[in-house]
Amino acid sequence: MPLVSRKGILAIAAVIDVAINARGRPVSAKALASRHSLPPRHLEPVLQALVHDGILRGIRGPHGGYELARDQRDITAEDILRAATAAEEADEPELPPSPLVNDVVRPALVEAERMFSLALGKINVEQLTQRADSGLGNARVHLTDSVAGAAHDCAHARSGEVQQAGNRQ
Repeated sequence: MPLVSRKGILAIAAVIDVAINARGRPVSAKALASRHSLPPRHLEPVLQALVHDGILRGIRGPHGGYELARDQRDITAEDILRAATAAEEADEPELPPSPLVNDVVRPALVEAERMFSLALGKINVEQLTQRADSGLGNARVHLTDSVAGAAHDCAHARSGEVQQAGNRQ
């Protein structure tokens, strides 16, 4: 069960791609989409969300494209996923009001989401760019390792809480 959506993974990959390839000039959406085997229209809403959240800076004009809006150390996987999620949720209808969802499901998931966010906040673009530069995946970073590590940290933290709760009973 993937914890990060396809759009979220693409958003992280796009930011890392920009960090690697925008050395002195912006990276075009067309080049990004081509490197990730996507139609440009598929990536554009994600890129716009990243610009809106101050992760990327859009440069207009014939030689325009995208560059990082902040230092690599200051952009985390959590920041990127938050922006990508906002873009995804704009396309989805809200959940209908439901006591079961509001009183049971959401509260049960809040703590797990918080722990996952904390783990993602420990992964920054600089770390992922260094992995790409060191030859892992030929500049195509294998995000699954980093995200899996974050999920592992989250699961261990969560299992400790469940065990503690069991001990209290």
